[in-house]
Amino acid sequence: MRKQTAIVTDTNSGLRPEEAAGLGIDLIPMPVDLAGACYFEYDTITQAEFFSRLGSGAEVSTSQPAPGALTDCWERLLEDYDQVVYIPMSAGLSGGYQTAAMLSGDYDGRVLVADTRRISVTQRQAALDGAFLARQGKTGAEIREYLEQDGGNSDIFIAVNTLDLLKKSGRVTAAGAALGSMLSIRPVLRIRSGKLDAYRKVRGMRSAMQAMIEGLREDSRRLEGERLFIRAAYAGDRQAGENWQAALREAFPEYEIGLDPLPISVCCHVGYGALGAGIARDILTEGEAK
Repeated sequence: MRKQTAIVTDTNSGLRPEEAAGLGIDLIPMPVDLAGACYFEYDTITQAEFFSRLGSGAEVSTSQPAPGALTDCWERLLEDYDQVVYIPMSAGLSGGYQTAAMLSGDYDGRVLVADTRRISVTQRQAALDGAFLARQGKTGAEIREYLEQDGGNSDIFIAVNTLDLLKKSGRVTAAGAALGSMLSIRPVLRIRSGKLDAYRKVRGMRSAMQAMIEGLREDSRRLEGERLFIRAAYAGDRQAGENWQAALREAFPEYEIGLDPLPISVCCHVGYGALGAGIARDILTEGEAK
């Protein structure tokens, strides 16, 4: 018996392969270039190996999945499903959405690509929401419509511990990075509606954490009346991530605060020690997987 709709996302969501499999979500590993060699997150490189190479000074860059990786996945799923909904990272952060949308045109409406304008923990939530809606019997078109309409009901804050990679990417000048390092300036970045912008500049990581908490409080007021979730994220330093999770639990006792590693594609830009948090609407019913 054929099934109706399969949900596919990639490791930019922060989902790990075993976690995605347990949720019935197909996961595409994202590529990362390290010193001229291509690796795939959770497939041919672990987070620990990535940060070890990064700490040794390896040049890093990111790219989108190869077209064949997408089409092979879709075609395998279409043997058992009527439709596939693919949830890549925000179109405002990568060309991956445009490539996937173009490729989907060859599948007579059976592959639908959703621009949720999200990444990391909020992209994770979009995938969970998509899987939930698929279990409710929603069509691919209905799932994509919901995810795209709901995409703006989310926010991500990221505080970086080093400006080196932001300097390499051109997001801060060399002089600005040097001055920021001398003064212990920590930029807090925000991803809203699929675009990355500066949120605040503070001195020290403790102040950056407080700035993120204040931003999350602003969002909880903006989305008042909605069922929400807050989830913490970290780059490389698990203990720092757990401390950040504890701070969020103290600040928001009404929420069950989850914790994930930031995806490698984000870590390539923010570096070791970065902390982040996302907030979004949560349509999952009580008892559903978080």
